[in-house]
Amino acid sequence: MKMLHRISAIVGKELIQLKRDRMTFGMVIMIPLIQLMLFGYAINTHVRDIPVGVYDQSQTGLSRVLIQTVTATQIVKFEHQFNALQSARSALANSNIRALLVIPPDLSQRVARHSNLGFATPASTNEQTDRPIAQWLVDGSDTVIASAIKSLRGMPLSELMNKPTNRNTPTFEVALLYNPEQRTAVNIVPGLVGIILTMTMIMFTSAAIVRERECGNLEMLITTPVRTYELMIGKIFPYIFIGLLQVIIILGLGHLVFSVPINGSLLQLGLATLLFIAASLVLGLIISTISINQLQSTQMTIFILLPSILLSGFMFPYEAMPLAAQYIAEVFPATHFMRLIRSIVLKDVTIFDMGYDVLWLFTFTIAGLTFASLRFKKNLD
Repeated sequence: MKMLHRISAIVGKELIQLKRDRMTFGMVIMIPLIQLMLFGYAINTHVRDIPVGVYDQSQTGLSRVLIQTVTATQIVKFEHQFNALQSARSALANSNIRALLVIPPDLSQRVARHSNLGFATPASTNEQTDRPIAQWLVDGSDTVIASAIKSLRGMPLSELMNKPTNRNTPTFEVALLYNPEQRTAVNIVPGLVGIILTMTMIMFTSAAIVRERECGNLEMLITTPVRTYELMIGKIFPYIFIGLLQVIIILGLGHLVFSVPINGSLLQLGLATLLFIAASLVLGLIISTISINQLQSTQMTIFILLPSILLSGFMFPYEAMPLAAQYIAEVFPATHFMRLIRSIVLKDVTIFDMGYDVLWLFTFTIAGLTFASLRFKKNLD
Protein backbone atom coordinates (compact mmCIF):
# COMPACT_ATOMS: atom_id res chain seq x y z
CA MET A 1 0.00 0.00 0.00
CA LYS A 2 2.82 2.37 0.81
CA MET A 3 4.35 1.67 -2.59
CA LEU A 4 1.08 2.51 -4.36
CA HIS A 5 0.79 5.68 -2.30
CA ARG A 6 4.29 6.77 -3.32
CA ILE A 7 3.62 5.98 -6.98
CA SER A 8 0.31 7.88 -6.92
CA ALA A 9 2.09 10.87 -5.36
CA ILE A 10 4.62 10.90 -8.22
CA VAL A 11 1.82 10.53 -10.80
CA GLY A 12 -0.01 13.47 -9.23
CA LYS A 13 3.17 15.55 -9.31
CA GLU A 14 3.70 14.78 -13.02
CA LEU A 15 0.10 15.67 -13.87
CA ILE A 16 0.38 18.99 -12.03
CA GLN A 17 3.65 19.73 -13.85
CA LEU A 18 2.05 18.84 -17.19
CA LYS A 19 -0.87 21.14 -16.41
CA ARG A 20 1.49 24.02 -15.66
CA ASP A 21 3.53 23.42 -18.81
CA ARG A 22 1.10 24.74 -21.40
CA MET A 23 3.50 24.13 -24.28
CA THR A 24 3.78 20.40 -23.55
CA PHE A 25 0.04 20.09 -22.99
CA GLY A 26 -0.57 21.88 -26.28
CA MET A 27 1.80 19.57 -28.14
CA VAL A 28 -0.02 16.52 -26.74
CA ILE A 29 -3.19 17.80 -28.40
CA MET A 30 -1.80 19.49 -31.52
CA ILE A 31 0.62 16.84 -32.86
CA PRO A 32 -2.08 14.16 -33.33
CA LEU A 33 -4.43 16.77 -34.79
CA ILE A 34 -1.81 17.95 -37.30
CA GLN A 35 -1.00 14.42 -38.40
CA LEU A 36 -4.70 13.61 -38.76
CA MET A 37 -5.34 16.74 -40.83
CA LEU A 38 -2.25 16.24 -42.99
CA PHE A 39 -2.84 12.60 -43.81
CA GLY A 40 -6.61 12.81 -43.97
CA TYR A 41 -7.00 16.10 -45.81
CA ALA A 42 -3.81 17.51 -47.31
CA ILE A 43 -1.94 14.36 -48.34
CA ASN A 44 -3.37 12.89 -51.53
CA THR A 45 -1.86 10.63 -54.19
CA HIS A 46 -4.90 11.00 -56.45
CA VAL A 47 -3.66 13.90 -58.54
CA ARG A 48 -6.10 16.37 -60.00
CA ASP A 49 -5.76 19.65 -61.89
CA ILE A 50 -2.08 19.24 -62.74
CA PRO A 51 -0.87 22.60 -64.12
CA VAL A 52 -0.02 22.06 -67.78
CA GLY A 53 0.51 24.12 -70.91
CA VAL A 54 -0.44 23.72 -74.56
CA TYR A 55 1.49 24.47 -77.74
CA ASP A 56 -1.26 24.51 -80.36
CA GLN A 57 0.17 24.52 -83.88
CA SER A 58 -3.19 23.71 -85.43
CA GLN A 59 -5.25 26.64 -84.12
CA THR A 60 -8.50 25.09 -85.33
CA GLY A 61 -11.86 24.40 -83.82
CA LEU A 62 -10.90 20.73 -83.59
CA SER A 63 -7.81 21.55 -81.50
CA ARG A 64 -9.92 23.64 -79.13
CA VAL A 65 -12.39 20.76 -78.75
CA LEU A 66 -9.45 18.45 -78.05
CA ILE A 67 -8.21 20.77 -75.27
CA GLN A 68 -11.71 20.94 -73.77
CA THR A 69 -12.03 17.15 -73.91
CA VAL A 70 -8.73 16.64 -72.09
CA THR A 71 -9.66 19.30 -69.53
CA ALA A 72 -12.91 17.46 -68.82
CA THR A 73 -10.92 14.54 -67.37
CA GLN A 74 -9.95 16.88 -64.45
CA ILE A 75 -6.51 15.27 -64.41
CA VAL A 76 -4.92 18.35 -65.95
CA LYS A 77 -5.63 22.06 -65.96
CA PHE A 78 -4.39 24.17 -68.86
CA GLU A 79 -2.85 27.30 -67.33
CA HIS A 80 -0.52 28.46 -70.10
CA GLN A 81 -0.72 28.70 -73.87
CA PHE A 82 2.56 29.03 -75.75
CA ASN A 83 3.41 30.30 -79.21
CA ALA A 84 6.92 28.83 -79.30
CA LEU A 85 8.18 25.41 -78.30
CA GLN A 86 11.35 26.82 -76.72
CA SER A 87 9.47 29.01 -74.24
CA ALA A 88 7.17 26.09 -73.44
CA ARG A 89 10.10 23.78 -72.67
CA SER A 90 11.64 26.50 -70.49
CA ALA A 91 8.43 26.71 -68.46
CA LEU A 92 8.50 22.94 -68.11
CA ALA A 93 12.11 22.99 -66.89
CA ASN A 94 11.36 25.78 -64.41
CA SER A 95 8.40 23.79 -62.99
CA ASN A 96 5.91 26.50 -63.99
CA ILE A 97 4.03 23.66 -65.69
CA ARG A 98 4.35 19.92 -65.16
CA ALA A 99 3.48 18.80 -68.70
CA LEU A 100 3.03 20.24 -72.18
CA LEU A 101 0.50 19.16 -74.79
CA VAL A 102 1.96 19.65 -78.28
CA ILE A 103 -0.77 19.71 -80.94
CA PRO A 104 0.64 19.26 -84.48
CA PRO A 105 -0.45 21.45 -87.44
CA ASP A 106 -1.96 18.41 -89.24
CA LEU A 107 -4.31 17.54 -86.38
CA SER A 108 -7.39 17.22 -88.61
CA GLN A 109 -5.69 14.72 -90.93
CA ARG A 110 -4.36 12.69 -87.98
CA VAL A 111 -7.81 12.52 -86.40
CA ALA A 112 -9.43 11.49 -89.69
CA ARG A 113 -6.88 8.71 -90.23
CA HIS A 114 -6.62 7.56 -86.63
CA SER A 115 -7.88 4.02 -86.06
CA ASN A 116 -8.86 4.92 -82.50
CA LEU A 117 -11.81 6.86 -83.93
CA GLY A 118 -12.91 4.09 -86.27
CA PHE A 119 -12.12 6.00 -89.50
CA ALA A 120 -8.63 5.25 -90.86
CA THR A 121 -9.67 7.29 -93.94
CA PRO A 122 -8.69 8.46 -96.45
CA ALA A 123 -6.77 5.38 -97.58
CA SER A 124 -3.74 5.38 -95.29
CA THR A 125 -0.74 3.29 -94.44
CA ASN A 126 -0.45 1.51 -91.11
CA GLU A 127 2.13 4.08 -90.06
CA GLN A 128 -0.33 6.92 -90.65
CA THR A 129 -3.25 5.24 -88.88
CA ASP A 130 -1.08 4.32 -85.89
CA ARG A 131 0.23 7.83 -85.37
CA PRO A 132 -0.94 9.54 -82.14
CA ILE A 133 -2.87 12.72 -82.76
CA ALA A 134 -0.77 14.80 -80.33
CA GLN A 135 2.16 14.51 -77.94
CA TRP A 136 2.61 15.06 -74.19
CA LEU A 137 5.98 16.27 -72.93
CA VAL A 138 5.98 15.37 -69.24
CA ASP A 139 8.16 16.38 -66.29
CA GLY A 140 9.23 12.88 -65.28
CA SER A 141 11.08 14.03 -62.16
CA ASP A 142 7.90 13.31 -60.17
CA THR A 143 6.83 9.73 -60.85
CA VAL A 144 3.28 10.28 -59.54
CA ILE A 145 2.71 13.20 -61.89
CA ALA A 146 4.21 11.23 -64.78
CA SER A 147 1.93 8.26 -64.11
CA ALA A 148 -1.13 10.51 -64.02
CA ILE A 149 -0.28 12.02 -67.42
CA LYS A 150 0.51 8.59 -68.85
CA SER A 151 -3.02 7.52 -67.97
CA LEU A 152 -4.19 9.89 -70.75
CA ARG A 153 -2.18 7.98 -73.36
CA GLY A 154 -5.10 5.78 -74.40
CA MET A 155 -7.79 8.34 -73.67
CA PRO A 156 -10.89 7.71 -75.84
CA LEU A 157 -11.78 10.58 -78.17
CA SER A 158 -15.11 9.38 -79.50
CA GLU A 159 -16.51 12.80 -78.59
CA LEU A 160 -14.54 14.38 -81.42
CA MET A 161 -16.14 12.37 -84.21
CA ASN A 162 -19.04 10.64 -82.47
CA LYS A 163 -17.60 7.24 -83.36
CA PRO A 164 -16.84 4.12 -81.31
CA THR A 165 -13.32 3.84 -79.97
CA ASN A 166 -10.56 1.37 -80.71
CA ARG A 167 -8.20 1.06 -77.77
CA ASN A 168 -5.44 -0.75 -79.74
CA THR A 169 -3.86 2.50 -80.92
CA PRO A 170 -2.74 5.16 -78.41
CA THR A 171 -4.38 8.54 -78.66
CA PHE A 172 -1.37 10.51 -77.38
CA GLU A 173 2.33 9.96 -77.49
CA VAL A 174 3.87 10.52 -74.04
CA ALA A 175 7.52 11.55 -73.74
CA LEU A 176 8.93 11.54 -70.21
CA LEU A 177 11.65 14.13 -69.73
CA TYR A 178 14.39 14.14 -67.04
CA ASN A 179 13.50 10.62 -65.85
CA PRO A 180 12.39 8.60 -68.88
CA GLU A 181 12.77 5.25 -67.11
CA GLN A 182 10.67 6.49 -64.17
CA ARG A 183 13.24 5.24 -61.68
CA THR A 184 12.19 6.03 -58.13
CA ALA A 185 15.76 6.77 -57.02
CA VAL A 186 16.02 9.66 -59.49
CA ASN A 187 13.05 11.31 -57.79
CA ILE A 188 13.89 10.33 -54.21
CA VAL A 189 17.63 11.08 -53.88
CA PRO A 190 17.54 14.84 -54.69
CA GLY A 191 14.47 15.25 -52.48
CA LEU A 192 16.20 13.35 -49.69
CA VAL A 193 18.80 16.12 -49.54
CA GLY A 194 16.08 18.59 -48.59
CA ILE A 195 14.56 16.27 -45.98
CA ILE A 196 17.87 15.45 -44.27
CA LEU A 197 18.92 19.10 -44.22
CA THR A 198 15.53 20.16 -42.86
CA MET A 199 15.72 17.74 -39.95
CA THR A 200 19.36 18.20 -39.00
CA MET A 201 19.70 21.95 -39.49
CA ILE A 202 16.57 22.82 -37.51
CA MET A 203 17.49 20.37 -34.75
CA PHE A 204 21.03 21.78 -34.47
CA THR A 205 19.95 25.34 -33.80
CA SER A 206 16.50 24.91 -32.21
CA ALA A 207 18.12 24.41 -28.80
CA ALA A 208 21.08 26.77 -29.33
CA ILE A 209 19.87 29.72 -27.23
CA VAL A 210 17.96 27.80 -24.55
CA ARG A 211 21.02 25.57 -24.06
CA GLU A 212 23.13 28.64 -23.32
CA ARG A 213 20.51 29.79 -20.83
CA GLU A 214 20.23 26.43 -19.07
CA CYS A 215 24.01 25.96 -18.90
CA GLY A 216 24.49 29.44 -17.45
CA ASN A 217 26.57 30.68 -20.39
CA LEU A 218 24.38 33.75 -20.83
CA GLU A 219 26.11 35.23 -17.79
CA MET A 220 29.39 35.23 -19.70
CA LEU A 221 27.76 36.56 -22.88
CA ILE A 222 26.38 39.53 -20.98
CA THR A 223 29.88 40.66 -20.04
CA THR A 224 31.14 40.46 -23.65
CA PRO A 225 30.80 43.11 -26.37
CA VAL A 226 29.09 40.56 -28.66
CA ARG A 227 26.03 42.03 -30.34
CA THR A 228 22.81 40.12 -30.79
CA TYR A 229 23.02 39.64 -34.56
CA GLU A 230 26.68 38.62 -34.22
CA LEU A 231 25.63 35.91 -31.78
CA MET A 232 22.91 34.72 -34.16
CA ILE A 233 25.30 34.52 -37.13
CA GLY A 234 27.94 32.82 -35.03
CA LYS A 235 25.42 30.22 -33.91
CA ILE A 236 24.48 29.14 -37.44
CA PHE A 237 27.84 29.45 -39.24
CA PRO A 238 29.52 26.20 -38.06
CA TYR A 239 26.57 24.09 -39.13
CA ILE A 240 26.74 25.31 -42.73
CA PHE A 241 29.78 23.10 -43.33
CA ILE A 242 27.99 20.13 -41.77
CA GLY A 243 25.07 20.67 -44.13
CA LEU A 244 27.34 20.86 -47.17
CA LEU A 245 29.04 17.63 -46.10
CA GLN A 246 25.65 15.92 -45.89
CA VAL A 247 24.79 17.09 -49.41
CA ILE A 248 28.07 15.72 -50.77
CA ILE A 249 27.47 12.36 -49.09
CA ILE A 250 23.85 11.98 -50.28
CA LEU A 251 24.35 13.11 -53.87
CA GLY A 252 27.74 11.42 -54.17
CA LEU A 253 26.46 8.04 -53.04
CA GLY A 254 23.24 8.53 -55.00
CA HIS A 255 25.26 9.10 -58.16
CA LEU A 256 27.69 6.23 -57.58
CA VAL A 257 25.33 3.61 -56.15
CA PHE A 258 21.95 4.45 -57.76
CA SER A 259 23.22 6.17 -60.94
CA VAL A 260 21.24 9.33 -60.21
CA PRO A 261 22.30 11.90 -62.83
CA ILE A 262 23.62 15.30 -61.80
CA ASN A 263 22.87 17.34 -64.90
CA GLY A 264 23.12 20.82 -63.41
CA SER A 265 26.03 23.02 -62.41
CA LEU A 266 27.65 22.17 -59.10
CA LEU A 267 28.09 25.89 -58.47
CA GLN A 268 24.35 26.50 -58.91
CA LEU A 269 23.62 23.53 -56.68
CA GLY A 270 26.02 24.82 -54.02
CA LEU A 271 24.48 28.30 -54.00
CA ALA A 272 20.93 26.96 -53.71
CA THR A 273 21.98 24.59 -50.94
CA LEU A 274 23.74 27.34 -48.98
CA LEU A 275 20.62 29.46 -49.15
CA PHE A 276 18.44 26.62 -47.92
CA ILE A 277 20.83 25.67 -45.11
CA ALA A 278 20.83 29.28 -43.91
CA ALA A 279 17.01 29.43 -44.02
CA SER A 280 16.67 26.15 -42.08
CA LEU A 281 19.21 27.19 -39.45
CA VAL A 282 17.43 30.51 -39.00
CA LEU A 283 14.12 28.67 -38.56
CA GLY A 284 15.79 26.67 -35.78
CA LEU A 285 17.03 29.88 -34.17
CA ILE A 286 13.50 31.31 -34.18
CA ILE A 287 12.32 28.22 -32.33
CA SER A 288 15.19 28.55 -29.87
CA THR A 289 14.43 32.19 -29.07
CA ILE A 290 10.74 31.42 -28.50
CA SER A 291 11.30 28.34 -26.31
CA ILE A 292 11.85 28.56 -22.57
CA ASN A 293 13.74 25.28 -22.19
CA GLN A 294 15.16 22.45 -24.30
CA LEU A 295 12.04 20.33 -23.85
CA GLN A 296 9.91 23.05 -25.39
CA SER A 297 12.38 23.53 -28.24
CA THR A 298 12.21 19.80 -29.01
CA GLN A 299 8.43 19.88 -28.99
CA MET A 300 8.27 22.90 -31.26
CA THR A 301 10.82 21.32 -33.61
CA ILE A 302 8.60 18.25 -34.02
CA PHE A 303 5.61 20.55 -34.46
CA ILE A 304 7.39 22.33 -37.35
CA LEU A 305 9.10 19.32 -38.93
CA LEU A 306 5.92 17.30 -39.50
CA PRO A 307 4.14 19.70 -41.88
CA SER A 308 7.42 20.94 -43.33
CA ILE A 309 8.38 17.47 -44.57
CA LEU A 310 4.93 16.16 -45.47
CA LEU A 311 3.93 19.29 -47.43
CA SER A 312 7.27 19.77 -49.19
CA GLY A 313 6.37 17.57 -52.16
CA PHE A 314 8.95 14.93 -51.25
CA MET A 315 6.53 12.00 -50.80
CA PHE A 316 3.27 13.41 -52.12
CA PRO A 317 2.86 15.70 -55.15
CA TYR A 318 2.43 19.35 -54.33
CA GLU A 319 -0.22 19.60 -57.06
CA ALA A 320 -2.35 16.92 -55.37
CA MET A 321 -2.78 19.00 -52.21
CA PRO A 322 -5.81 21.22 -51.63
CA LEU A 323 -5.26 24.90 -52.25
CA ALA A 324 -5.20 25.74 -48.53
CA ALA A 325 -2.49 23.13 -47.94
CA GLN A 326 -0.46 24.56 -50.83
CA TYR A 327 -0.55 28.01 -49.24
CA ILE A 328 0.70 26.53 -45.96
CA ALA A 329 3.41 24.59 -47.80
CA GLU A 330 4.72 27.79 -49.37
CA VAL A 331 5.64 29.10 -45.90
CA PHE A 332 8.23 26.37 -45.30
CA PRO A 333 11.73 26.58 -46.84
CA ALA A 334 11.71 22.85 -47.68
CA THR A 335 8.99 23.31 -50.30
CA HIS A 336 11.03 25.86 -52.24
CA PHE A 337 14.28 23.91 -51.96
CA MET A 338 12.56 20.73 -53.19
CA ARG A 339 11.70 22.52 -56.42
CA LEU A 340 15.16 24.06 -56.62
CA ILE A 341 17.27 20.94 -56.16
CA ARG A 342 15.19 18.75 -58.47
CA SER A 343 15.26 21.42 -61.16
CA ILE A 344 19.02 22.00 -60.86
CA VAL A 345 20.08 18.35 -60.51
CA LEU A 346 17.72 16.81 -63.05
CA LYS A 347 16.79 19.63 -65.44
CA ASP A 348 20.03 21.66 -65.57
CA VAL A 349 18.37 24.99 -64.76
CA THR A 350 20.03 27.89 -62.95
CA ILE A 351 18.99 29.66 -59.78
CA PHE A 352 18.12 32.67 -61.95
CA ASP A 353 15.49 30.56 -63.72
CA MET A 354 14.00 29.72 -60.30
CA GLY A 355 13.93 33.34 -59.15
CA TYR A 356 10.76 33.09 -57.04
CA ASP A 357 12.05 30.24 -54.87
CA VAL A 358 15.50 31.81 -54.49
CA LEU A 359 14.04 35.19 -53.54
CA TRP A 360 11.70 33.57 -51.02
CA LEU A 361 14.51 31.64 -49.30
CA PHE A 362 16.68 34.77 -49.15
CA THR A 363 13.83 36.88 -47.76
CA PHE A 364 12.97 34.21 -45.20
CA THR A 365 16.60 34.04 -44.04
CA ILE A 366 16.96 37.81 -43.58
CA ALA A 367 13.53 38.24 -41.99
CA GLY A 368 14.02 35.24 -39.71
CA LEU A 369 17.48 36.36 -38.60
CA THR A 370 16.13 39.82 -37.83
CA PHE A 371 13.21 38.39 -35.86
CA ALA A 372 15.48 36.05 -33.87
CA SER A 373 17.86 38.91 -33.08
CA LEU A 374 15.04 41.14 -31.86
CA ARG A 375 13.45 38.31 -29.92
CA PHE A 376 16.62 37.38 -28.10
CA LYS A 377 17.45 39.48 -25.06
CA LYS A 378 20.97 39.24 -23.80
CA ASN A 379 20.06 39.08 -20.17
CA LEU A 380 19.10 36.53 -17.56
CA ASP A 381 15.37 37.23 -17.58
